[in-house]
Amino acid sequence: MATERLHPSQIAGLTRSWPEGERELALAARSLVLEIAPALSETIAFHSLCYFKADAPYGAIGGNVCLVSVQGGKLELAFLHGASLADPEHLLHGDGKAKRRVAIRSAADLQRPAVADLIRAAVRHDPTS
Repeated sequence: MATERLHPSQIAGLTRSWPEGERELALAARSLVLEIAPALSETIAFHSLCYFKADAPYGAIGGNVCLVSVQGGKLELAFLHGASLADPEHLLHGDGKAKRRVAIRSAADLQRPAVADLIRAAVRHDPTS
């Protein structure tokens, strides 16, 4: 299956209502995710930029790696299967059955090695195992 990418107009449409600083951080987060895992497909799901393994069962949900979204006016990097990821730096927050989030308050947050490690762990994760 071919890797899908959003057109810039689609990204602009999604992020239009986001605070400007959060839009800039979202684009930086997008760049980081695609730098770490260029084979991921990209779509809009759950009012978020969604990154997933297209060949995984259940597509954007079963193959989900992460989501970039604004919740409560703040950017977050969310992992639908985050409860199953190793998080030695304790960056993940949330108390749902599976989803966990990392608050992204600045570009420096995206440069933390632990954030990249979480993305890599999510790429390796197989929720069917």
